[in-house]
Amino acid sequence: MTFSQILGHERQKNILRRAIDSDRLAHAYLFEGPEGVGKRLMALALARAVVCKEGAGCGVCPACRKVDHNNHPDLHLLEPDGTTIKIEQVRGIQKELSFRPLEAPKKICLIDGADRMNQAAGNALLKTLEEPNGDALLILLSARPESVLSTIRSRCQRLPFARLPQALLKGVLLEQLGVDEVQGHILAALSEGSFKKALGKDRDLYLGRRREILKTLTALSPGSILPTLELAQSLAEEKERLPDILDILQAFYRDLLLYQHGRSESDLVNIDLAEKIRRVAPRENTVSLLNKLEAIAASRRQLDRNVNRQLAMEVLLMRLAA
Repeated sequence: MTFSQILGHERQKNILRRAIDSDRLAHAYLFEGPEGVGKRLMALALARAVVCKEGAGCGVCPACRKVDHNNHPDLHLLEPDGTTIKIEQVRGIQKELSFRPLEAPKKICLIDGADRMNQAAGNALLKTLEEPNGDALLILLSARPESVLSTIRSRCQRLPFARLPQALLKGVLLEQLGVDEVQGHILAALSEGSFKKALGKDRDLYLGRRREILKTLTALSPGSILPTLELAQSLAEEKERLPDILDILQAFYRDLLLYQHGRSESDLVNIDLAEKIRRVAPRENTVSLLNKLEAIAASRRQLDRNVNRQLAMEVLLMRLAA
């Protein structure tokens, strides 16, 4: 994919194009922003532009096609091995970068998940950043730049990426997936500007399972202990999807808050559940809804600290049912 084929991020494209045209690329970039908004696509487009025989990332020359097929000898991809990027992986890349490029003007290393480097790996990479090889280009990608060593961040040119506008993402979803207006609205709103979420495994969660979860949730009451524990167990078993499930819960209570304050139903995320929102809203008030939104935020923080998932879900659901 070339720069022109990437949706949105015009400012980032212009910055990189000007750097390429003036031969003033930084030796290291940190592309930072939410998951799935196009950071990796932009990094690969930059790699194509560097290795391209036409000098613009044409997408059709042999060098560009090698990048597309991940077999260009001067492009190296570094990803977490398990949960972290280890020092052995960084040392392997350092060895590769010490050699002269075989075909391209530069050796390029793309580090996806830079925030997942362990301490030793980060310190090893720092040495490369402090003494850059003129023939090397490093592109670090991170959805959590605050978790990247500050010394690494300071030695990279930082390029922030924002979430794609909801209207833009919705239009693409309607065109590419053939979903209807309501489904496109829900996917674009819940995916929060992330193509990865909207087009990937979360699609079924957002369009189908969401309704089931919210139906069960709104049926809970302070005295329904057994159903609460059963739902908590069910949610806890979906380890990989829990952050997205919390997004669904958050969007629902946000909708209730907006509805209570007179916002149009078109401003809601769950526009297909407008009747449920009208029915549930009278049970709540501003304080109770803010408390429930805070309970969801607290659960996110607990999950980030690797607490017991089922216990976290039990506490959350009890607070939501109150």
